[in-house]
Amino acid sequence: MALVSATSLVAPALADRYAIGHFNINGADWLETYLKVAQTTKTPIIVATSDRIIDFLGGFDYMARYVRFMMQALSVTVPVALHLDHGLSVDHVYQAIDAGYTSVMFDGSKLPIGENVALTKEVVAYAHAHHVSVEAEVGSVGGNENGLVNGIRYASVADAVEMASTGIDALAAALGSVHGDYVGRPNLNFERMAEIAAATKLPLVLHGASGILDDQIQQAIQLGTAKININTEVNTVWTSAVTKALQAKRSNHDPQPILTAGKQAIAYLVEAKMKAFHVLGKSTRLSSMS
Repeated sequence: MALVSATSLVAPALADRYAIGHFNINGADWLETYLKVAQTTKTPIIVATSDRIIDFLGGFDYMARYVRFMMQALSVTVPVALHLDHGLSVDHVYQAIDAGYTSVMFDGSKLPIGENVALTKEVVAYAHAHHVSVEAEVGSVGGNENGLVNGIRYASVADAVEMASTGIDALAAALGSVHGDYVGRPNLNFERMAEIAAATKLPLVLHGASGILDDQIQQAIQLGTAKININTEVNTVWTSAVTKALQAKRSNHDPQPILTAGKQAIAYLVEAKMKAFHVLGKSTRLSSMS
């Protein structure tokens, strides 16, 4: 199956109040595991590369080709979108689109809202001409992950409405979530979330969802969050499983059991997240709608 746009996955999720899981690729084992879990469970998925580690992964062209190769090699038939997470510049976003990504995020959240909107409008025009969906951010998601260092700045309804006028397909409105690890209980502004969802009519995206408690995830989904980004939790369970495997007594230097432990930990978490997002098994329904 060919890669699909994120919009084709997120729009039905918004309508039926579930969320598509977005999982970041940090290496070959991550991608292979994501695709296998999605295929086995018949679940649509968004796989993503963070702009901040794209050179480490081999570049936009390599990753676009590799994702397609792995989908073919694994006989993947469920809907998969390839997304650029936190595009650092308009030029990088265009590179991803030209390479064959089917969804992009331009992150102009550190810019004044007027400049963020103007640049996002340029991205939308280019992306939509190539049938690629666009995500943008207003406010600022806090935290430190993959070199992304920000303080929390809550999105305003006015800024969200202005951003929606660009024609974007999904909106990451910063409402208290953070990238990386939380200190204490996450404090999401659900009242503002409801106001932004009502004012923009757009699918909302929850960044920094790793560590957010399930009751808050469920409330966010009911208020219009249709895409949920997970990265830190995946890397945490991988690291824990690999560390445990390394510490176990072994009779040889075979790396396969160690790497397999990491992949198994990722698979378990991803399936659990899909279940929590109420998206598990939804690819059958999406196929019947196409």
